[in-house]
Amino acid sequence: MYIQAGSHEVLLDDATRLAVRAAAHDVAVTLDITPGVPHVVQAFSGLLEEGDAALTRVGTFLRAHVRAGTPHWPGRR
Repeated sequence: MYIQAGSHEVLLDDATRLAVRAAAHDVAVTLDITPGVPHVVQAFSGLLEEGDAALTRVGTFLRAHVRAGTPHWPGRR
């Protein structure tokens, strides 16, 4: 699981709690907090460097997991 949030994110506490709970249930989780940015910084890609960088990081994460053949959702074959 990959969670992105900004340090000025309205849902930062929720993102942090989700990451902690996922880890407690043995879910591999990455919590990526970008300093000084608001909610949905990714929407500002092309306007803010931080938005571009956030999209690059999530793309890297997805490519690594798709290539690695990460198992599908539970219950699916």
